[in-house]
Amino acid sequence: MSAALMTVAAVHKRFGRRVVLEEIDLAFPEGSVTGIIGPNGAGKTTCFNVLTGRFRPDRGSITFAGEDITGCSPRAIAGRGIARSFQQMNLFDDFSALDNVRLAVPSIRRRPFDAWGAVAGDASATGKAQAVLARVGLSGKEHVGAKHLAYGDRRALEIAVALAAEPRLLFLDEPCAGLGTAGIARLSALVASLKGAITLVIIEHDLRFLFAFADQVAVIHWGQVIARGTPAELRADPWARAGALGDAVESVPEAAP
Repeated sequence: MSAALMTVAAVHKRFGRRVVLEEIDLAFPEGSVTGIIGPNGAGKTTCFNVLTGRFRPDRGSITFAGEDITGCSPRAIAGRGIARSFQQMNLFDDFSALDNVRLAVPSIRRRPFDAWGAVAGDASATGKAQAVLARVGLSGKEHVGAKHLAYGDRRALEIAVALAAEPRLLFLDEPCAGLGTAGIARLSALVASLKGAITLVIIEHDLRFLFAFADQVAVIHWGQVIARGTPAELRADPWARAGALGDAVESVPEAAP
């Protein structure tokens, strides 16, 4: 596996008396897909929030592409090439799908928001936004308001917004949540097309989906990484099979030879 694009060392986070993350160590090799699994309340989303700058760790370090980004702001971290989606979708509901994505194109993000009139006429940014929308299966819906899109399309739009930023590392927080069979199939095709092109880190409860793509999986429970390895290795790991994860891990079929 290639060298780590992001390395997380002994990261600790607490809120008041409650320790949410304790000595978290993770590494995300460039071009790989890493899955993060665990019960609700285990600390998975807090981990994403720390790694993307929403929360500052109380101790520990985070490096990205060889640079220390510990405690940097979300804006500074995004500017280095890190993007994410959220459990609760984060869209401009009164804007069209095209405008949501166009606002995330790097050449547009650098402009002041009050220059929106000029931005709307930027043919290059518009072309890039249209291409990203096509990539996530939203061709033909460019001018539909975000609030009028079906749930699965809104999920796809949020990923399109993240991709428009041209990230090297993309965090996806439960992308399958609320999706039906068709939506998961579309998401699977997208992840397959991205694998190897960018580094992906995915929190997901749908292990059948996750294990189809993951090169490695980390299990977070009680704010700690209690197990890690390939999907096959986790099936044999007693910690991964313990507790609420046991039936889920064991129910995922072996990958085809």
